Amino acid sequence: MESWMWCFLLCSHLLILYFSPSHSLCHPHDTSALLHFKNSFTIYEDPYYSYYCDHGYSKTTTWENGTDCCSWAGVSCNPISGHVTELDLSCSRLYGNIHPNSTLFHLSHLHSLNLAFNDFNYSHLSSLFGGFVSLTHLNLSNSHFEGDIPSQISHLSKLVSLDLSGNNLLKWKEDTWKRLLQNATVLRVLVLDQTDMSSISIRTLNMSSSLVTLSLGLTWLRGNLTDGILCLPNLQHLDLSLNRALEGKLPEVSCRTTSLDFLDLSLCGFQGSIPPSFSNLIHLTSLDLSGNNLNGSIPPSFSNLIHLTSLDLSYNNLNGSIPSSLLTLPWLNFLYLNYNQLSGQIPDAFPQSNSFHELHLSDNKIEGELPSTLSNLQHLIHLDLSHNKLEGPLPNNITGFSNLTSLWLSGNLLNGTIPSWCLSLPSLVDLDLSGNQLSGHISAISSYSLETLFLSHNKLQGNIPESIFSLLNLTHLDLSSNNLSGSVKFHRFSKLQNLEKLHLSWNDQLSLNFESNVNYSFSNLKLLNLSSMVLTEFPKLSGKVPILESLYLSNNKLKGRVPHWLHEVSLSELNLSHNLLTQSLDQFSWNQQLGYLDLSFNSITGDFSSSICNASAIEILNLSHNKLTGTIPQCLANSSSLLVLDLQLNKLHGTLPSIFSKDCRLRTLDLNGNQLLEGLLPESLSNCIDLEVLDLGNNQIKDVFPHWLQTLPELKVLVLRANKLYGPIVGLKIKHGFPRLVIFDVSFNNFSGPIPKAYIQKFEAMKNVVIDTDLQYMEISIGAKKMYSDSVTITTKAITMTMDKIPKGFVSIDLSKNGFEGEIPNAIGELHALRGLNLSHNRIIGPIPQSMGNLTNLESLDLSSNMLTGGIPTELSNLNFLEVLNLSNNHLAGEIPRGQQFSTFTNDSYEGNSGLCGLPLTIKCSKDPEQHSPTSTTLRREGGFGFGWKPVAIGYGCGMVFGVGMGCCVLLIGKPQWLVRMVGGKPNKKVKRKTRMRSNENGSRMN
Repeated sequence: MESWMWCFLLCSHLLILYFSPSHSLCHPHDTSALLHFKNSFTIYEDPYYSYYCDHGYSKTTTWENGTDCCSWAGVSCNPISGHVTELDLSCSRLYGNIHPNSTLFHLSHLHSLNLAFNDFNYSHLSSLFGGFVSLTHLNLSNSHFEGDIPSQISHLSKLVSLDLSGNNLLKWKEDTWKRLLQNATVLRVLVLDQTDMSSISIRTLNMSSSLVTLSLGLTWLRGNLTDGILCLPNLQHLDLSLNRALEGKLPEVSCRTTSLDFLDLSLCGFQGSIPPSFSNLIHLTSLDLSGNNLNGSIPPSFSNLIHLTSLDLSYNNLNGSIPSSLLTLPWLNFLYLNYNQLSGQIPDAFPQSNSFHELHLSDNKIEGELPSTLSNLQHLIHLDLSHNKLEGPLPNNITGFSNLTSLWLSGNLLNGTIPSWCLSLPSLVDLDLSGNQLSGHISAISSYSLETLFLSHNKLQGNIPESIFSLLNLTHLDLSSNNLSGSVKFHRFSKLQNLEKLHLSWNDQLSLNFESNVNYSFSNLKLLNLSSMVLTEFPKLSGKVPILESLYLSNNKLKGRVPHWLHEVSLSELNLSHNLLTQSLDQFSWNQQLGYLDLSFNSITGDFSSSICNASAIEILNLSHNKLTGTIPQCLANSSSLLVLDLQLNKLHGTLPSIFSKDCRLRTLDLNGNQLLEGLLPESLSNCIDLEVLDLGNNQIKDVFPHWLQTLPELKVLVLRANKLYGPIVGLKIKHGFPRLVIFDVSFNNFSGPIPKAYIQKFEAMKNVVIDTDLQYMEISIGAKKMYSDSVTITTKAITMTMDKIPKGFVSIDLSKNGFEGEIPNAIGELHALRGLNLSHNRIIGPIPQSMGNLTNLESLDLSSNMLTGGIPTELSNLNFLEVLNLSNNHLAGEIPRGQQFSTFTNDSYEGNSGLCGLPLTIKCSKDPEQHSPTSTTLRREGGFGFGWKPVAIGYGCGMVFGVGMGCCVLLIGKPQWLVRMVGGKPNKKVKRKTRMRSNENGSRMN
């Protein structure tokens, strides 16, 4: 016993000496290696550094020569040998390359290496990393590595955790991947998000059964998912999100003993319905299937997922109603079902003891009134029911919501007055009731925590309540598009010193008093919208809006000169459209920050000044509907920022700028209706590869068809109508010409030759019918703002009309008023999305193709004033949406189809076709179908009349004898009156008139 005590004391004494500060544990070899590694890098500053890392220093700053490296930050050593076993330099601001000769690879005893969140300047991942054969943990995430992952990485057979995420230029080879999976049999954590696995199919992911965490988000994985990964026995965390090439249906889950508690399959390409067997994943606490193409209903069996705290099924096409059982899951905190096609009413199933913190059901088709049980949601923080079909008044009996910070009910059909509870919630920060049918006065507001208040696009009346000026936390206030009235002293809004955005527009009974002698300022105001408020003079805001960025004063009655204070503010957005401004363009002063300028619908005169190019950051420039003269400045075509140039309906002359920049960003170029624009189209316009809308209609351009436009891959609208363009439209220069074109208008020109079949066959966007549940338009946005809506003037349904906004589903072809010849190609029947087709006033021959019966979305068809023959195909009766039909002035024959839309068309649709019969015409059809068949058809059928050659020869001989005899009589005795009377009298005049008419007809056809 005594010897044992002495032994224990001796060992304790030796251990104390060994671990005393005076004893250096670090192996000299490793100390030298670390110092050389440190000195191969510089320390960089990054403004985003603090977002990822919670400390603001580099760990290597503690590394000094002559000190024990085992005491350095990020370094751990073996207590016996002194070799470095753990190195953690994550978030150390290291900048430089890791070369194969780096002393890092001298640390051969490493068990754990963490170099995450540094900048290794796109170093290649060295094969020497495979020499750390003792590594159990390797983290090289977010450190700017690139190139192929070396096959030697598979030598790390002891790896328990591998994290290479955030290095999007690192690429896996399939062989390297398979070797790693075969060798790393004890791997528990594998995080490879944002690395390139595009060469790997998900079917090759034969993962280790030891895996607990597998994260492969945004890796470009491809293939169809099976339940093999979902059923790994120890897997708890699985993230395959942001892999669009993962497609097909979600797999049925066959296993019933899975440990999975986190599953993220969001933003992939999955289709079909959600398998009910997903309810077998009974341990799930978080399930995210958002952003796919899933349809069908939400499985009722989801009620089995009793451990769910978060469920996200948003941004799919799910339909049906919301299962009431889903709302009673005991631990569900976050439910996201927004952006689907869900319908029905919100189940009245919220229990008293609930856990909901966030409920998002926006952008569906949910209808009915709000359930009263919403007041049971005592823990609710965010409630979003916006953009549905909710109707009726808001309930008055809501007593809960004491923790609610966000309430979004915009874009519904709610009516009645705003109940007092909505405006008195103690914790409310965001309230959005815009886009409903709410009426009455705005009552007193006592939610003093409010920061955003949106009440726009309703029917609210009366004065702005005094209580609004006490909401000192307000940053955004939108009362626009209501029926508010009364007079308000504008300076009162300056009490809201945090106010950044103020919208009062479209309240034409609301009067604003701008007192110039009152001392006030808006120190934080960035946006001011006073459009359509019957302002007759510019507001007096000199020195009062020092940081104003956006000013909207459109649809007023402003006239005279723009005030100096407006030029003193560094505006980025200015809208003065629809006013009475008359000053010339060169009297405006432009700043370099200006990105959006709309002066359309005024009476601005004078030459188009090149001073506009001083606004070097301009993105949207709309000067349409004015009286500008002169030429378009070349500097605009040189711009690398301009997205929209709208100069339609001015008095510009000259030519287009000759050279468009190679970095052109134009998406809309509209020069329609300037009349004096002449010359050839510059081929450099093809540099604008983002161009979506090109409208050069109603000018004097004289050129052949600009075939090089087919190189513009994004072009959707091409309008060249009413110019002097000529010649045939021939020659596809590229394989996929005009793939996105939906409006093609070359009417009122001098084009000739056949209808361009090769182009029509490549109009891919016209073949695919786009069904938009919500009407959408062609618009251009800057950031989240819809800044510009494309417009177009077209002829459809026999009316020339201007669309101020172009619906995305509108598809039209207009080739009218040209000289096109030949037949209508059958390929036109493949353009299933067509709504308007106008081929009138050409020289088209032949029959109407039966394939036109496939154009089931057609609303307007005009084939008038051509030389079409044959009958009207009965297939056209399938066009249930056809509202306007014009087949007049052709050579059509036969019976007019009956039924469907044809019963709505009048005589005007068919006049000028002498061979047509049947309703609505008064000409009845003969029972003999041959009497009303088209001429060309009759000629083709002559061989089937049943006569042999002998009767024909006999008739021919008799006729010849009679003709010769009659000729002799004429020569011998002159003009016998009996013969003249027999053939109709006065033959000389009749023959001359016929000869003249035929000559004119032949001449017009040749022309």
